Amino acid sequence: MINPIITLFKSKIYTALALLLFVLGVGVLGYRFMSDYTWIDAFYMTVITVTTVGYGEVNPLDTNAKIFTIFLILSSVVILGYAISIITEFILSKNNFEDIKQRKMQNRIDKLSNHIIICGYGRNGKQAAKKLLTYKKPFVIIEQSKDLIEASQDEGVDFVHGNANEDKVLIEAGVKRANSLICALPDDADNLFVVLSARQINKDLKIISRASQETSYNKLKLAGANNVILPDRIGGDHMASLVVVPDLIEFVDNLSYVGAKNVNIEEVAVEKLYDASKECTIIDLDLRQKTGCTVIGFKNPDGEYIVNPEAHIKLVKGSKIIVLGRPEQIEKLNSQYDIA
Repeated sequence: MINPIITLFKSKIYTALALLLFVLGVGVLGYRFMSDYTWIDAFYMTVITVTTVGYGEVNPLDTNAKIFTIFLILSSVVILGYAISIITEFILSKNNFEDIKQRKMQNRIDKLSNHIIICGYGRNGKQAAKKLLTYKKPFVIIEQSKDLIEASQDEGVDFVHGNANEDKVLIEAGVKRANSLICALPDDADNLFVVLSARQINKDLKIISRASQETSYNKLKLAGANNVILPDRIGGDHMASLVVVPDLIEFVDNLSYVGAKNVNIEEVAVEKLYDASKECTIIDLDLRQKTGCTVIGFKNPDGEYIVNPEAHIKLVKGSKIIVLGRPEQIEKLNSQYDIA
C-alpha cells in the first residue's frame, strides 16, 4: 500500500512539472510566432527568460514581444519558486518519513499485550513469523539489519530496529507485556544474552531459543529458556526418518505445513469450548459432529499429555485439547467458538 503522504507529494511534483512544461511551451510558441524566431532561438529565449540568467536577446523585441516577456518572467518566477519549494519539502520530508513510520509502528506495538517477540529475522525467524501469521497471533520482530527491515516492509509485520541484546530494545518490543519470546539469532552467545536479559525483565515470559551447538543447550536452559531448539539435530533426524518411515514423515509434514489458510492442527483451551463451571467430557463436546475436527491429544493443568485420549476424560479448567482436521474444519472450529 502506497503511503498517502508520498502520494500527495508525488501529485504535487507532477503538478509542478506540468506547470514548468506549460510555461516552456507557451514561451517557445510565443517567441516563435510573435518575433518570428527559429525554433532553436525561441527555445533559447524561453530558457534564458524563465531562468532569468540575463543573457542578451537574439534579436531586438517589439512592444508586444516585450510585454509577452514580462508576463513570462513573472509567471515563471512563481512557478519555479513553487516547484523548488515542493522538491525541497519532499527531500526533507522523505528523511523524516522513516521516523514518522517508525513512530506509528511503535504506537501499535505499545498497544500490544500477550504477544510474541521474535529476535532475529533470518531463516528461523521468518519461518516462525510465517506460522504466527497463519495462526493470527500478534508478534513483533527485533532486527538489527535496516536493509532487511526495509525489504520486509510489505509483509504486514511490526519491527523494532535494534540489537536484541539491549534491554531498551526489548522493552520497546513490549517484553514486559509479552507472552512469549523466540530467540532466533544465529549466534548462541547472543541468544544466551537475550535469554538472560528477557528473563530478568519478565519472570513469567515463555522463552524459546535456537542453539547451533549442543554444548549451548544446558547453558540456555540455565539462563532461563523454557525450550531450546537445535535445528541441525532436528534436520538430521528428519532426514533419517524419511529413510526409515518416509510415508509417516510425509504425513506429519503435511499436518505441520502452513500456507495462507492451511492449518491442520489446533490447540484449544477448554474454557473456550464450554462453561468451565460445569463438568464436561470430550464426548460431551461432540466436536466431531459440530465441526468435523477430531480430538487427538489432551493436556492437563499439570502439563501432562495424553495421546488419543478416551472420550470420557473429564475436562477441567486449565487443561487443553489438541484437535486435528482439514483447514476448513479448523476454520469452522475457530469461528464457531471464537478462538483467537
